[in-house]
Amino acid sequence: MTHVVSQFSSSYVFYWKDYFKDQQLLYPPGFDGRIVLYPSNQNLKDYLSWRQADCHINNLYNTVFWMLVQRGGLTPVQAQERLRGTLAGDKNEILFSEFNINYNNEPLMYRKGTVLIWQKINEVITKKIKLPKEEEEKEVEVTRTKTKVVPLHCDIIGDQFWEEYPEILAEDS
Repeated sequence: MTHVVSQFSSSYVFYWKDYFKDQQLLYPPGFDGRIVLYPSNQNLKDYLSWRQADCHINNLYNTVFWMLVQRGGLTPVQAQERLRGTLAGDKNEILFSEFNINYNNEPLMYRKGTVLIWQKINEVITKKIKLPKEEEEKEVEVTRTKTKVVPLHCDIIGDQFWEEYPEILAEDS
């Protein structure tokens, strides 16, 4: 994990100008990574469910906060004070009544976060081959199965995700 975080940090700095051409990096970034071994599938599912719920809570807060600042004219301090002690329903009401935003219509990527899974996919490539006794190369389409990291924006709290991707969980013994 130290290698992954180190590589990500150096790549982040190295490629910064490719994505943010006119914006200077103001301080060196730091990233955190962890490897956690959970004793059971249920512990893992509970942890990931909590992380997704936390993503939702944080995004809802940030969506309302920045609407209050950017479109509502409040200062960050005023927006924070306005949101102090509010519940999810209160935040949804502010978005809808003041900014005509139904939070349930926001993209899943924001409401659910991103889940990365390894998934087998079929990849079709064109190869040039030279057959014995033939002078010219031929182009042939070849299908191969490859494992790729795939980003998903979906609910992982319910059973449907775990039923669709049972290979994620180890068999309990």
